[in-house]
Amino acid sequence: MLKTYLRLLGFAKPIQKYAIPYFFYSLLYALFNSCTFLLIIPILNTMFDANYTFEYVDKLPPLTLDKSYLTALFNYAYAHLFDEFRVENVLMLLAVVTICISFLSNLFRYLGAWTVENMRTRTLQRIRDRMFAKVVDMNVGYFSEQRKGDIISKITSDVGVVQFCITNTLQVAFREPFLIIGYTVMMIAISWELALFSVLFLPVVAVIIGSIVKRLRHPARTSQKRLGELVSTVDEALAGIKVVKSYNASEYVKRKFFDIDADFSRLNLSMARRQQLASPMSEFLGITAVGVILVFGGSLVVKGSLDAGGFIAFVAMFSQITRPVRTFIDQFANINQGIAAGERIFSVLDADSEIQDRPDARPLEALREKIEFRDVRFSYDGQREVIDGISFEIRRGETVALVGPSGGGKSTLSELIPRFYDPTGGDILIDGISIRDYTQESLRAHMSVVAQNTVLFNDTIERNIAMGKAGATHEEVVAAARIANADSFIRECAEGYDTNIGDRGAKLSGGQRQRLSIARAVLKNPEILILDEATSALDTESEKLVQEALNKLLKGRTSVVIAHRLSTIHNADRIIVVDHGRIAEQGTHAELMLRGGIYAKLIEMQSFD
Repeated sequence: MLKTYLRLLGFAKPIQKYAIPYFFYSLLYALFNSCTFLLIIPILNTMFDANYTFEYVDKLPPLTLDKSYLTALFNYAYAHLFDEFRVENVLMLLAVVTICISFLSNLFRYLGAWTVENMRTRTLQRIRDRMFAKVVDMNVGYFSEQRKGDIISKITSDVGVVQFCITNTLQVAFREPFLIIGYTVMMIAISWELALFSVLFLPVVAVIIGSIVKRLRHPARTSQKRLGELVSTVDEALAGIKVVKSYNASEYVKRKFFDIDADFSRLNLSMARRQQLASPMSEFLGITAVGVILVFGGSLVVKGSLDAGGFIAFVAMFSQITRPVRTFIDQFANINQGIAAGERIFSVLDADSEIQDRPDARPLEALREKIEFRDVRFSYDGQREVIDGISFEIRRGETVALVGPSGGGKSTLSELIPRFYDPTGGDILIDGISIRDYTQESLRAHMSVVAQNTVLFNDTIERNIAMGKAGATHEEVVAAARIANADSFIRECAEGYDTNIGDRGAKLSGGQRQRLSIARAVLKNPEILILDEATSALDTESEKLVQEALNKLLKGRTSVVIAHRLSTIHNADRIIVVDHGRIAEQGTHAELMLRGGIYAKLIEMQSFD
């Protein structure tokens, strides 16, 4: 727990930039705030004490921690401002002093709050940036094991909860303790007997509220987990809304959401019940203490060891000291929740799912000869091998097609080239050098992937295409769209290239989305092209347009084509049939047809269809 807390504080570096000014702001705030209540004494004495007499003080009195010093200090100031004693002058001076002290108290309170807010905002920005960068750098396999909604919850909700660890640290360390000390000193100055009696009561409040705080940590951690499930359910429902409606599964999805939401709400109510109990409990105990103090303090007034003004000021001060005590304890509850959220955040930051460049990795300048697979093996989490000892090569400028039954490992093979995953055995080489010896950025800079599931963003058409090339001009985007057979439909859109395509390109048809994906690849102009079932989900008319665009894109490039519709790969330089993670056969279309193996049977089945 302490380790998590200290790691969270590490995001606030340099913490002294905030802690030092906050220390002085809190000290001055506590000083002036405490002095405000001491001014009650001369006001009450002046107005209601029939025996009150003003004493002129010529010299500044020495500092002492008692109410006589305050009276002497006030008399000294009055003696140097007025020639004669008048009650109206006393009250006017007290009013001016009270206003000035209140102004200074609230000024330093504001400066302290601004310092904390500045630290909070900058720290949360660093955490969010670090979280998002870490998530984006994770390999693709990480996301198949994690709920997307849970990741979103950690970046948004958990990071928000962590702010309590950050902001409350300075308050727990400085502001509330200074207020407690300030009030305590002033109370002692008024009456050490009454102060001793009162201070003994405060640990009772701390013990009772502390027992409530201890029970918050587990519900807080579980609540954050449920929130991740809730976000995941919403994301899945919205992403698959057409499927939900077509299968009349609305009630199923709603019931799933309602159940998770009910559990999430129950946990939040459980935490809220404990949190909300803390303040009323401490307030009740404080009022109880005031009642006891009224009896004890009243006896001191009767004995003459405490005047009425001091007694009322003391009661006012004690009623205020319970507030910073209560806040101090509440802040520990918030820190507790923040630490629970911090543990979830660090579960992401500490995840070992990021493919790192080797320290001596070099940039890939160009593909000069070939890509070579040498006895490549791959498995997910050490389970059954999806790729089992595959070896082949793709020479520069060749188009190699990967075909075979579903689940044979074709897509996995293609995803090893840009290092979405790394092989668990064997190696992949470019021009005789392992791809692990190249930087990932330079490796992917020479590649483009056009997949069946087109990924577009809620942005304009032009910006979606321009992702393929940083700093691309409008003319370059238009030229790429023309090659991809996309320019004509783009110009028919309401705002042309500035048309927003909606979430995941929802405003476009499947063929239009695919052509934008191809335009993006054309704009990048890659040396190595990977096409993964790029036309399998399209209707005949769209497939024809997309295939024409793909044929233009394939010219002169080193290409890996995964095809379900085998009619699209007749002209490939080599066709490799992958079955159960192994190469079953390979050759040209004509050679494989003569062989009469798996490929010929697949062609026959599709011809029959």
